[in-house]
Amino acid sequence: MKKITMQQIADHLGVSKFVVSKALSGKGGVNEQTRERVIQAASQLGYFNQKNGYVKNVIPSGTALPAPAGKQSVLVLMPNIRFQNKESLYWGRLLEGISRELEAQGLGMIIVSEPRGDNFMNILNPDGILGMIGVGQIATPFLLEVHRIGLPIVLVDHEDPLIPSDTIFANNVDGMARLTNHLIGLGHRELHFLGNSAFSRSFRDRWSGFRSALEENGLTPQSPEDPMLQLEGIDTGAYGDDLQGWLEQRKAAGTLPTAIVCANDSIAMHACSVLSAIGLHVPGDIAVSGFDNIDDAARHTPAITTINVPKESLGQRAVRKLMDRLVHPDAPQEKIMITVETVYRDSTAEPHRKTAEEK
Repeated sequence: MKKITMQQIADHLGVSKFVVSKALSGKGGVNEQTRERVIQAASQLGYFNQKNGYVKNVIPSGTALPAPAGKQSVLVLMPNIRFQNKESLYWGRLLEGISRELEAQGLGMIIVSEPRGDNFMNILNPDGILGMIGVGQIATPFLLEVHRIGLPIVLVDHEDPLIPSDTIFANNVDGMARLTNHLIGLGHRELHFLGNSAFSRSFRDRWSGFRSALEENGLTPQSPEDPMLQLEGIDTGAYGDDLQGWLEQRKAAGTLPTAIVCANDSIAMHACSVLSAIGLHVPGDIAVSGFDNIDDAARHTPAITTINVPKESLGQRAVRKLMDRLVHPDAPQEKIMITVETVYRDSTAEPHRKTAEEK
């Protein structure tokens, strides 16, 4: 394949090679809009999928994995949002899996939870970093910064079309489809999804699993424009008023669903609180389910029916994939799916009122 050059990208966009070089190097002097155009064009032309002379920090195939304790580390990058930090019931467990596996490999861990500026790698010593594990939603410029210096990347619960990397996911589509089929098997015919399909790749996959299960059972899922699919403030719970307004309106109209299927456990617990506040009982009036099986879901009253995501295993698998990538840098990139399981608890039951089709 013919090599894609910065000059070709410049010609494609009608800008100078100097502008393209600045944009791809992460240096200042290029506005954000121009930089995004350059990155998009470079991706479309296949620039990021070729060997571009980056320094490749990899180990020759067939050699033993290096593990000098205290000398080499793995960078763990995660955005600093409320529920995506090491104190989080979900992300904290995933980080424990990463930490445990790195310790077993004799490697250190450097957590960067809030990179400031595109050149955050300058504060680190790339010679002591073997690679990067990205956890959750991470902005493309930060991933490009790591890719630019040649570090191998493994992403957990996220993928970026501009960044060549291995990815690790829980099997969100199958898990949500299985949970939805369970609710349909209990007799529910009016099910509604709560979340935001644009919030993360996992949420989008969970919505897809829910929708496919309904369609396979001859049921019509809500419209993609439904406000409950566009909840704002997922990570802060700021959607509470919108959810309460929607539920009160449906209650007054007599069009409440018999089951609410939530994109994660935090939303499910919040939904239970709102339902209680407007005088509705879970699961007597409405069944509620979650996803992730965070510790609080089991302690909640009622305990939340959910999908168990093996959070520590996701972290451990990411480390093993990174180690494998170091030994086999040219092997095809992989998208690894970890199996999930349904956890049946008290927040779901058979519908106790007639659905519209039964009346």
